[in-house]
Amino acid sequence: MGILNVTCDSFSNDGIYQDPQQALERARQMAAEGADIIDVGGESTRPGARTITAEEECLRVLPVIEKLAQEIKLPISIDTTKAIVAQRALAAGASIVNDISALKFDAQMGQVIAHFGAGCILMHIQGTAQTMQNHPDYTCLIDEIKAGLRAGVGKATAAGIERNRIVIDPGIGFGKTTEHNLQIIKHLGEFACLDLPVLLGASRKSFIGNVLKLPVDERLLGTAAAVAAGIINGAQIIRVHDVGAMAQTARMIDAIVNS
Repeated sequence: MGILNVTCDSFSNDGIYQDPQQALERARQMAAEGADIIDVGGESTRPGARTITAEEECLRVLPVIEKLAQEIKLPISIDTTKAIVAQRALAAGASIVNDISALKFDAQMGQVIAHFGAGCILMHIQGTAQTMQNHPDYTCLIDEIKAGLRAGVGKATAAGIERNRIVIDPGIGFGKTTEHNLQIIKHLGEFACLDLPVLLGASRKSFIGNVLKLPVDERLLGTAAAVAAGIINGAQIIRVHDVGAMAQTARMIDAIVNS
């Protein structure tokens, strides 16, 4: 899954694709490098990020999604927590909704996804983007994340979303400390009990910088290590900025795992 940010305040400083033609060119590049899904996001979810209105988010993402849907033969995911944004993005050509709240932030989200028969990525978050890194705290980290994801899956199926359209994401960096993130990747195999595909979104994140003492633009090798460990431990989708390098990493690890 290649990340296509159309924000002005992305944590990774890559939110430069607000022009639909520029976004299309970046999407074409990611497709050529090995992306299978393009994930379009219009609202930053970095710690402490400001919230934006649904109208502003739509103004950012819809022209890009419309352009991509016409010219890129890959599934498009809309990264949003707002049902109206998801509805308009799906109508414009997206086919997956990537909801960092696992349907918690907008009560209508499940019904929108079900109505369109779309794919659904449910992520675990403790708190909100504004509060999640204040004091992340767990009594039993993996069990609590599993419980949160299980609740999200229950909401999704109750809303009419077919189970075979659901992916789960333990939420690296979303209400977790560096140690929490390391433990999630180490124990990723424990999420197999939910019997759903697992997405890992570790690309360039601060826990890599904290371990390696590196700024965001120097975390390629740390990301590759996290991706490799994640795939070995059961990740089936990786959400990344550096598609070419991570596609090679994934192919090599797949070859080893499947040998």
